[in-house]
Amino acid sequence: MKKLFSIFFIALFAFVSAQDKDSKETANRFFYELTFKPKKDSAKLDKVLTVLDIAKDRSVYRDYTVIGQDSIIKVQVEAMQKSGVFKDLSKTIRMPKFSEKIVKYYPDMKVQYVERIASGFSPMAIAYNETIKFDWKISNEKEKIGPYNAQKATVDFGGRKWTAWFSTELPFQDGPFKFSGLPGLIVKIEDEGKNYSWILQGNKKVQNWEELSYSEKISNMSLKVTDMPREKFEKTFSDFKKDPFATARPMMTQEIMSKTIPGMDGTIGDMMKKQEKMYKDFFNSNDNPIELTYSSADKKKK
Repeated sequence: MKKLFSIFFIALFAFVSAQDKDSKETANRFFYELTFKPKKDSAKLDKVLTVLDIAKDRSVYRDYTVIGQDSIIKVQVEAMQKSGVFKDLSKTIRMPKFSEKIVKYYPDMKVQYVERIASGFSPMAIAYNETIKFDWKISNEKEKIGPYNAQKATVDFGGRKWTAWFSTELPFQDGPFKFSGLPGLIVKIEDEGKNYSWILQGNKKVQNWEELSYSEKISNMSLKVTDMPREKFEKTFSDFKKDPFATARPMMTQEIMSKTIPGMDGTIGDMMKKQEKMYKDFFNSNDNPIELTYSSADKKKK
């Protein structure tokens, strides 16, 4: 779900030192430009850069917006740590368009779909797992997509008809979002109505790759997730979207709400209202999901 990272959480944890550990992993990072239609009753399109990081035993797909600003965030947080004065990062940091993180585990390609909610004042990751058997129809049609020789394939998934172009020049049976299972990396994929269209823009090797971004680490995130059946996941996440601070509000006394933090405009209560509006604006900005439906088998899982 959304790589929406909460500035509110960063405000609370910014002064806790994050221990940077050298990672021994190397990943291939593939950059996809996603053009999408956020509102189903509007023809207006939006764009965002997403990434698929392919490591040894898994791949991780997500919105690149926040990850791409890690170095900027690190400089600003370190300045806050040094001065002891809080700075509202929402004034300088661009927010993502999508909040989900999708991990595919090799070799069986089990998909873990992760979203973030709040548990009191702590971030909490919830997830559901599925193994998707894509019924790809590979045609003989070929085309040049960017620098790559690609071949066409089609599939029905999530209530939409998709056309993909894959290239065996990139020997990864993977792709953006949940898509996988073709004899090469997907370099372009879009649905019939062009609601969602990904196209590969470039790639690079990432040395010392880590799954958690700097922003996630300082906001007290970890790789731990709470797995649940998809039906329960959908309800839990839906409840969070309706009231993002439901679990935190009972802990907020009037005294706490009236306090201020040095460098912050207004009180903690004002900041909570601002964060709540930010969350709701984010969730209300897209009513045209990638998946219109999911399988009845998923719905029956308890």
